[in-house]
Amino acid sequence: MHYKSITKEEWDKAIGRLLVTHDIFASVSDDLSQDYEFIISENIIRITYNKPKPVTSLKNFFLPVKENVTSERESERPRIIIGAPNCDIEGLALLDEIYLDKDFNDPFYRNRRENTLLIASDCKGIQEHCHCLTYGIRPFSETLTDLAIIIQDGNVILRIISGKGEDFIKGVSSAIDIPDQKILEAIEKEHSATESLLAEANKGLPDYKRTGVIVRNATKEIWEKYSSNCVSCGACAAICPTCTCFLLIDKPGFEKVKQLDACQYPGFERVAGGEDALRMLHNRFRNRYMCKYVWKPEKFKPVACTGCGRCIEACIGKINKNELFMELA
Repeated sequence: MHYKSITKEEWDKAIGRLLVTHDIFASVSDDLSQDYEFIISENIIRITYNKPKPVTSLKNFFLPVKENVTSERESERPRIIIGAPNCDIEGLALLDEIYLDKDFNDPFYRNRRENTLLIASDCKGIQEHCHCLTYGIRPFSETLTDLAIIIQDGNVILRIISGKGEDFIKGVSSAIDIPDQKILEAIEKEHSATESLLAEANKGLPDYKRTGVIVRNATKEIWEKYSSNCVSCGACAAICPTCTCFLLIDKPGFEKVKQLDACQYPGFERVAGGEDALRMLHNRFRNRYMCKYVWKPEKFKPVACTGCGRCIEACIGKINKNELFMELA
């Protein structure tokens, strides 16, 4: 990996200069939460680095909750997104395989991907429900993004991952090669420490492939038990980095509106004749896990769950999918 170093002060100045030509979004923390914000010069200093994780998943930047897919679009300014954790970056692998399919690609998704420079953030530490490592995803990015960032001893260390990232860093004149090998050794120690925390926190949780086996073989009783607190709000699917079901709604004037949908909503599979394969709550509940751990692995290479834990945190019914899997295992 090729690294560059820049002082935090010079990095903030570089971001300030880019505001003239780019829309910049970055992870920002306050006393209550951490989420992406539109960056202006006044809040550059508040950008949060290396702390997991924004409330909103990266998916929302590329698949809006609602958009008119027949209206003309104004050309958008190039944008930069700073602070995405690797669980979100890896989620894009599945979205790319679906929406950049060579025969049926989504032009709106493609344009957003091409128009965006992604700067991932290595995680230092974990949150309660983080379990990316269990599914083979490391808490730092080495692919799929353009750059990755980690703050070390007051300096911003940038890991260059893509050609787009290489071109970007050429425009940051104050970025230099790593002056001391010990800095890279310290970064590796940070990575190892976070992985150790993840491994310890998720002892006994089955890996992605094993989870698919136990979900497929689970009986009706387990789905009824864990779905008993589900209120069909769809928060788990809405906040998930990889759930992308949508409706295409016809509007007057031959307009079509694409709107994100969720398999937990009543009527998700209801057809014109009134039949509904997922009418029963426990069947809808089971459907989401079958989709993530059984059906999508049969069709796509990337994992359909990246272990971010947001679905657990967003659940109104306090349903913890990891507890479900531990019981099945």
